[in-house]
Amino acid sequence: MRRVLATLVAAIVMAIFVPFANVQAAGYGSYVALGDSYTSGSLIPRQVDLLCTRSNRNYPSLVAQAIAPAGFTDVSCGGATTDHMTTSQFGPLTTPQFDALRDDTDLVTVGIGGNDIPFAEVVVTCATFGLGSPYGSPCKDHYNRGGSDQLAEKVRAVGPKLGAVLAGIRDRSPSAEIVLVGYPTIMPDSGASCWPFVPISAGDAPYLRDATKLLNDVLAEQAAAHGAIFVDTYRSSIGHDMCQKPGVKWVEGILLTSPAAPIHPNALGAKNQADQVLATLTESRVLA
Repeated sequence: MRRVLATLVAAIVMAIFVPFANVQAAGYGSYVALGDSYTSGSLIPRQVDLLCTRSNRNYPSLVAQAIAPAGFTDVSCGGATTDHMTTSQFGPLTTPQFDALRDDTDLVTVGIGGNDIPFAEVVVTCATFGLGSPYGSPCKDHYNRGGSDQLAEKVRAVGPKLGAVLAGIRDRSPSAEIVLVGYPTIMPDSGASCWPFVPISAGDAPYLRDATKLLNDVLAEQAAAHGAIFVDTYRSSIGHDMCQKPGVKWVEGILLTSPAAPIHPNALGAKNQADQVLATLTESRVLA
C-alpha cells in the first residue's frame, strides 16, 4: 500500500512540475515581452517603472523566472495601444516597443488590443450609466443607439491592427515563438451583475461579458492567421472576476480590495496569466 501511495504521489509531483521544467530545459535565449497594462501589471507591487506602471511580479516576469532565458526584456507599458509598438508612447521618455526586438529573439509574448477600443473606458462608461440603474441595460442601449452595436464594431476593428503587430514581430524576429495573450474574465461568465459593488446594470453585465469574449475571439483569429500561439486566460479565470470576494477575484473592480489598477489583474491574476503562458509553451514544445 505504501508503495502504491508513493507511486501516486510521485506521479502527481511529476504532472505538476515536469511540464514547467521541460520549458526551462528548452533553453530560451532572448525573451521579449510587449503589451499594455494587463501585461505590465499596473500598480501590482513592486512597481519597477512608474511611467509605464510595470511590476516585477507581472506575468512576463513570472514566466521569465520559470524558463530562465539567457536574456529578458520587458517593455510592456500601461496605456499602450497597437500604435505604440512602432511609435513612442511618451515622446522622448520612451521608445517604440518594437525596438526591443532582435533578429535572434527566441520568444515574444504580447498582450495588446484592449486600449484600442478602449475597453477600460467602456467599463467605466457602463459603470457611470449603472450607478443609478441596477436594472435595465443603459450601457448596451448607449452603444446600440445608432441601430448597430458600436462596441462590437470597435472590437472587430482591432483585428487588422493586431494582425499588423504580429506581422511586425515576425519581420523583426523571424525565428521567434510568438505568443499572443488574451484577456481574462472581467464580469461573471454567467452574465450576472453584482450591483452596487460593481455598478454595472443587470442587463449590461452579459453585454460586457460578451464583448470580452468577442475581443478574445478576435485575438485568437489573428494569432491563427499569423502563425502565433494564442493563450486563453479567460476560461481559467472564470469564477475569479471582479465581482468575487477578496482573495478569490483575480481582476480588481472599481473599488480596490488589493493593490492593482482598477479593472485590471491583481497579483493572483498575473500568476494565472503566467501559468497559462507556461502551460501553452510546454504544450507547443511537446507537439513540435
